[in-house]
Amino acid sequence: MSTLAGKTLFITGASRGIGLAIGLRAARDGANVVIAAKSGVPNPKLPGTIYSAAAEIEAAGGKALALKVDIREESEVHDAVAKTVERFGGIDIVVNNASAIWLAGTEGTPMKRYDLMHQVNSRGTFMVTQACLPHLRKAANPHVLMLAPPPNLDPKWFAPHTAYTIAKYGMSLCVLGMSAELASSGIAVNALWPRTVIATAAIAMIDGVKPEHCRRPEIVADAAHAMLIKPSHAYTGHFAIDEDVLREAGVRDFDAYAYEPGNPLLPDLFLN
Repeated sequence: MSTLAGKTLFITGASRGIGLAIGLRAARDGANVVIAAKSGVPNPKLPGTIYSAAAEIEAAGGKALALKVDIREESEVHDAVAKTVERFGGIDIVVNNASAIWLAGTEGTPMKRYDLMHQVNSRGTFMVTQACLPHLRKAANPHVLMLAPPPNLDPKWFAPHTAYTIAKYGMSLCVLGMSAELASSGIAVNALWPRTVIATAAIAMIDGVKPEHCRRPEIVADAAHAMLIKPSHAYTGHFAIDEDVLREAGVRDFDAYAYEPGNPLLPDLFLN
């Protein structure tokens, strides 16, 4: 399979950034894309809403369903899944992209932030996947993709922001467990992480990071596409890096993905 035409993707946090880029790449194939996110009204600090994202998906050639969903709320998740199935007849792919970030040490992390990260990152990922499983089991080539890093127990990735690292690795551990659990059902569960920092709204949380030293979200979207067209029964349990996936697919020139080609790029967190 080389296309996502006719496939239905349920993407969390798809109103902007990497989630939207993945949706747009699928839309160019003619996919159905569910934008499951909280952004129902414009925010002066953050670009995009579920409705503007849906318009972009439709303009790119896909079919869109904008759903206002807080993935911390079980009833909202199950309602969104039901509306997806009602509209498109099923779910082929789940992309767990939604994530909360707070890069601070122990004393600088309010418990409200700690709870938010764990509720969105690990719990939200688990719950969305769980809710979609009955429909993934019926799909022809079912995939679950987490935007999560390879697990790395080097203390240097914990010391500066223990709470965030634990919450983010919760998504990674979902891949580790679910890929083994669901292999017999032919459901692929993989992780994807960028080699460099990606220019999204989240970089405002990282001191000293400027867009000109980042890549665009399209590199992650193209890598996700390359993974999601693979046979699900034969490709699972991988912690993939965007650049590696694209090199394997034959890409050699990465300048087009740079925010400003020629500038040095910043490596992303959790990669040695």
